[in-house]
Amino acid sequence: MKNDGQDISTPQQEKWYSLANISKSSNEITADAKAAPESPWFSGHFPGEPIFPGVAQLGMVFDAIKQACGKNLKISQVKRVKFKQIIRPDDKIQIIAIPKDEDNNSYSFKIMVDSELACSGIMITKEADG
Repeated sequence: MKNDGQDISTPQQEKWYSLANISKSSNEITADAKAAPESPWFSGHFPGEPIFPGVAQLGMVFDAIKQACGKNLKISQVKRVKFKQIIRPDDKIQIIAIPKDEDNNSYSFKIMVDSELACSGIMITKEADG
């Protein structure tokens, strides 16, 4: 599909960041992620010292959970979020989400950068209407 000469057949998310190697087992979801230097997240956040925003980090976790589960989900609640390390353009990011309940609605998550903890917390999801 083309629009004004630009290919828009890839998901909009890839403009902001990319997820790869998404896998789901009975006890965890994992995904690799990357935010390229040209990602709009870095525009103005901060000039000369680009930092991947916390809201973007939470978005990556949610997208990994949603894609791994194959369901139309929305975030119900996020709690106990701790940002421990700055994420920069092209950092190697790994997302790990572990279900905390039988219904797989609550996940304990970690974002790792080069094997170091960058962010952790709990994300609660629920089925989206429609």
